[in-house]
Amino acid sequence: MTTQPPSQPAPGVAGATDISSADLPRIINRLRRAEGQLAGVIRMLEDGRSCRDVVPQLAAVSKALDRAGFAIVASGLRECMIHPDAEGKADLADLEKLFLALA
Repeated sequence: MTTQPPSQPAPGVAGATDISSADLPRIINRLRRAEGQLAGVIRMLEDGRSCRDVVPQLAAVSKALDRAGFAIVASGLRECMIHPDAEGKADLADLEKLFLALA
C-alpha cells in the first residue's frame, strides 16, 4: 500500500483534507493521545494481560481515531463553508466520501 505525501490529498479526493490552522493542534493532540493509548495496548499484550483488560483499551483507541477522523472532516466542511470559492478546496461530494469512509 502506498501513501501520499502529507501535502497531497488521497487519489480521487482532491483537496478534501483541508484542515483549518485553528483545528490542527486539537486534531494532532487527539492523534497523539491515541498513539499513547495504542502503545499502552501493545505493552499490555506484551505483558500477557487478559483479553478482558486489553479489548476495552483497544476499543478506546479505535474511538479516539474515529473522533480524530470526524474532526478532520468537520474542519474540511467548515473551511468549505467559510471559503467556498477557494482554489483547491474540497467540494461536498469529496467530504461526503471521506465521511462515509469513517462511518
